[in-house]
Amino acid sequence: MTLLLMAAGSGSRYGKLKQFDDLGPKGEFLMEFAMYDAIKNGFDHIVVITKKDNVAFLKEHLSKRLTENVQLDVLAQEIADLPTGATFTGERPKPWGTAHAVWTARNVIDQPFCVINADDFYGQSAYANAATFIKEYPQEDHYALVGYTLKDTLSEHGSVSRGVCKTNGDNLISVDERLKLAQEGEKVVDADSGMEYTGNELASMNFWICRPSIFEVIEKEFRAFLQDEHMIKTSELYIPKTIQNLLQEGKAKVKVLPSKDNWFGVTYASDREMAVKSLQQKTNEGQYISPLWQNQ
Repeated sequence: MTLLLMAAGSGSRYGKLKQFDDLGPKGEFLMEFAMYDAIKNGFDHIVVITKKDNVAFLKEHLSKRLTENVQLDVLAQEIADLPTGATFTGERPKPWGTAHAVWTARNVIDQPFCVINADDFYGQSAYANAATFIKEYPQEDHYALVGYTLKDTLSEHGSVSRGVCKTNGDNLISVDERLKLAQEGEKVVDADSGMEYTGNELASMNFWICRPSIFEVIEKEFRAFLQDEHMIKTSELYIPKTIQNLLQEGKAKVKVLPSKDNWFGVTYASDREMAVKSLQQKTNEGQYISPLWQNQ
């Protein structure tokens, strides 16, 4: 099983590259806790998608921590990485999006894999549930999403964007992207759309369980995207949208796996203190050893 971490963001609201911030008790990156949890649950392949300038650093940093039986690939997400025969001659200041980040790994992944954000903490049960799902549902059209209670994913320091899930039992119907969610009294309100939520809804935090066949789907969408001049200038390719398209076309079934753990992330610089305290607390409680890789 493979864990793919998306670490190509610029951290504009955080003020620096949050993927490489030393949040752990011994200076560990947040992504290292994800790798640790995944490996404990049987994952044996780590893929990190990052910016070209960070590839050498991350490869050296992580290879010192992982054992030889865990394969490591660190790949650059680049604007010039296009489908064969496709062209792009304009200028673009940011990457093509999360679906393109996943597509970057098309040549190194040939088994079921999980996709996560490198700057989010998902909790140990998420990886255990993902591993169980992969073993119990080997079918190529079976995908899954680890869901978190919406009210537990908000920030005290500003609004956040979240994908609010609609479900039928444990089956995903859709993910509605809301861009400016914040707690207002007992409700969660999206300032952008005016939509109100109880806060008990499940939210997508971009923890997806995918199949290798998704690479062909992303490439097809990417080719169409590159033909649309408006999309090229204003939009991105998003992995939730790709999976939702598969769902709506009847080409995939998506289970929602509620997490038993709390999610946290570092969207804003002021979120850092909470993250540091939380990781220290989990270490004090024995969930993690310190330093994290002492037995590797």
